[in-house]
Amino acid sequence: MDILQKLTEDIGASMKSKEEGSDLRTSTLRMIKSAVKNAEIAKRGKGDLTEEDVVSILSTMVKQRRESMEQYTAANRQDLADKEGREIGIIQEYLPKQLSPEELDAVIREAIQGAGVTSMKEMGKLMKELMPKVKGKADGKEVNERIKSILGGA
Repeated sequence: MDILQKLTEDIGASMKSKEEGSDLRTSTLRMIKSAVKNAEIAKRGKGDLTEEDVVSILSTMVKQRRESMEQYTAANRQDLADKEGREIGIIQEYLPKQLSPEELDAVIREAIQGAGVTSMKEMGKLMKELMPKVKGKADGKEVNERIKSILGGA
């Protein structure tokens, strides 16, 4: 089942649900569907959206919410930061399983060997090789931090 079809079914189930928090879930699912539909409209005539395109859209949505959480926390608005956190949880249900820190480190080490990277000066070369492997499975900021700790200790 593709993501859009699952999304449509989940919106219907969420609307019928009387559970606490179902309003946030419904609005978040609608927001996801809207973002995907907008991307489809923008891509008209150039082919259909692939699963990879949808994962990219979802990853961007998660990144935006993380940034908002940081800003809300800095502004002492924990209520809004918590809402963004719950939205992240809902969006992540549609993303591939996230890599654990250990799995991410293993992928990074493999990419370092594959690219022949020996220092931080070659970070761009490493990121070019690594990001397609972890797209949607790990946050770019986290990947960057892990690379710095691995190469810094190497």
